[in-house]
Amino acid sequence: MDEIQGTIYDVVFRNEQNGYSVVELESDKNIVTVVGYFAYINMGETIKIYGTWVQHPDYGKQFKMDTYSTVTPSTLYGIEKYLASGLIAGIGPHTAKKIVEKFGLNTFDIIQYNPDRLSEVEGIGDKKAAKIFEAFQEQKELKDIMMFLEQYDISPNYAVKIYKAYGANTVAVIKQNPYRLADDIFGIGFKMSDKIALSMGIPMDSEQRISSATKYNLNCFHGNGHTFAPQEDLCRITAELLGVDEEVVQENIIKLFINKELVVESLGDTRAVYSTGFFKAEAGVARRMLQLRMYNLSKLSVDVEKELQKLEKSQGITLAENQKMAVKEAMSNGVLVVTGGPGTGKTTTIKTIIDMFEGKGMSVLLAAPTGRAAKRMQEATGKEAKTLHRLLEFGFGESDEEMFFQKNEDSPLECDAIIVDEVSMIDIILMNNLLKAVAEGTRLVLVGDMDQLPSVGPGNVLRDIIESESVPIVRLNEIFRQAQESLIVVNAHRINNGEAPILDQKQKDFFFMRQDEQGAIVNTIVELCRQRLPKYYNTTFLEGIQVLSPMKKGPCGIISLNNELQKMLNPEAPNKKEKQFRDFTFRVGDKVMQVKNNYKMKWQSIVDFEKEGEGVFNGDMGVIINIDTEEQVIEVVYDNEKLVRYDFALLDELELAYALTVHKSQGSEFPILVMPVTFGPKMLLTRNLLYTALTRAKQTVVLVGSEKYVHQMIENNHITRRYSGLKTRLVKMAEML
Repeated sequence: MDEIQGTIYDVVFRNEQNGYSVVELESDKNIVTVVGYFAYINMGETIKIYGTWVQHPDYGKQFKMDTYSTVTPSTLYGIEKYLASGLIAGIGPHTAKKIVEKFGLNTFDIIQYNPDRLSEVEGIGDKKAAKIFEAFQEQKELKDIMMFLEQYDISPNYAVKIYKAYGANTVAVIKQNPYRLADDIFGIGFKMSDKIALSMGIPMDSEQRISSATKYNLNCFHGNGHTFAPQEDLCRITAELLGVDEEVVQENIIKLFINKELVVESLGDTRAVYSTGFFKAEAGVARRMLQLRMYNLSKLSVDVEKELQKLEKSQGITLAENQKMAVKEAMSNGVLVVTGGPGTGKTTTIKTIIDMFEGKGMSVLLAAPTGRAAKRMQEATGKEAKTLHRLLEFGFGESDEEMFFQKNEDSPLECDAIIVDEVSMIDIILMNNLLKAVAEGTRLVLVGDMDQLPSVGPGNVLRDIIESESVPIVRLNEIFRQAQESLIVVNAHRINNGEAPILDQKQKDFFFMRQDEQGAIVNTIVELCRQRLPKYYNTTFLEGIQVLSPMKKGPCGIISLNNELQKMLNPEAPNKKEKQFRDFTFRVGDKVMQVKNNYKMKWQSIVDFEKEGEGVFNGDMGVIINIDTEEQVIEVVYDNEKLVRYDFALLDELELAYALTVHKSQGSEFPILVMPVTFGPKMLLTRNLLYTALTRAKQTVVLVGSEKYVHQMIENNHITRRYSGLKTRLVKMAEML
């Protein structure tokens, strides 16, 4: 085996998933090409490599690495190159040069043992000196941890995330319980943690392994929108995953139930297994809904019919009978659900209810699940509307780990009425927290479209409440004359009723462009977004256009569409900063989306610099305004106001958002919507998905594809079943009242 030592001059190629790299090594004043799997590598590092020389047929002589170790640079040139590589956040080429000029060969000793002396260098203050010291220490720890994790085939990206979670205790935590990785690290599942555990000698039939697999599979059910898993299915799936008998898993579930780590309950003929949090949330929603409904409200001395006539006259509107019914029910009930499709007057109904409440001197709060939905509600009503997280004053406990809403049963919302829009998006956990904060005697009006896709999070809250008929429900089903002029509204209702949409009318707001071949569909969509639609509607892509797709994969899936749209709408340029991450590139100017709730992520207002807060949520969309390789952060602005700085280790929380799945578009409204209609998985090509997509458009819809698949989607009225016990609980509790 041969041995070479040198400084990494350049990283020509690196696969962040498995660490395979092609690097140029400066060794004895020669540049050597080295290939192999490196757990941790960066320009400027000095390494000692063991391996063999090989002759590549295309690239010539190379050194194939078997093992390697890092070496602390011992020359001024090596030290400066190491510091300038971007490896240590806060130090770029310019700062590195000044530090080495000041401290010479003692540079590393100064950083490690006397970091306060860094402030002697021009441009480095106490705060930056401390940051450099922390980053330097972190790199030392990270190298050791990456070397440890490499033996278990943990990719460099995941190694960084693991270190961010556990810090210097990473190795000890993993050795004590490797299954914690599946619970604590976003993106690491049971299989990866199980591989580590088995290699450490944990028995195949250990209780720890079975418990972890059971919880992992139960969490998979939650991830697919279910509040519980049928015990029979959970046992079968877990047994198959582990290669053990189902009886062993059943016995383990009983132990977990006895230890109060899971809840097992009979729901009709189903034996349901819940995570404790989801059980409490579901039971809490059912109990609280009926408590609010049954509370003996104080009578409002108001002639509703007379007041409605005054409002219709003063505002020049004519309310449908069901709209009037909604107003009357809101005035006399503790809980009311108002449901209806596009163009049926939900917004007018909300405004009228607000006017009636405020006319009686009542205070009203408005809210919606997402920032975009709250903004739409505010624009439509002219009243302040908040996200539910903001309304409930989301915060952290003393440990900085405990998340909670400051508004709850002990500190309820101070108002006389609450109106919540886009309720179809609310999952069981958020609904439970909302209801806990509603005081008895406060009127609650829930507004939404039950035919939309259900919430991304677990539960089927709006549909369960409506189908239970346990609280007053008003269905708005009359399409108003103005809405009848919109082909978007007409076609949305036709599709929802199982009828074919009108596709051949010209000069309307709904267009169908026939293309059969998927490559042609993609090219047409890109050209529409790049030139035709912006020119015709005098807008830009970022301001007015959104591409939706039913699927993630395939030529017309969002992964492919995002890459193609990025190439045309935001191409690479010499002066445009970018960051390669996994199989795609983030670039300044890119439209991006947050893909998980991060309650701790800090943001600062770019409008009011004194305003700041915490929390970036699944579905939030923004634009990358800066990529700082020295600080190792990407800066994103959300809603033209909130500036968020993402450490490179958190980039798996971001995705390009030129194209979104229809599920991710819920609660949003876009001026112009473009969507491919083509071959895809049957479970995705459904009527309610197409209906949901159309109702996201405010001004124009352009479908590109084949009529064949439009008709297939309409005929496929399959609604994927969500395991939820809320309807059953509401019905049972209502029968007992």
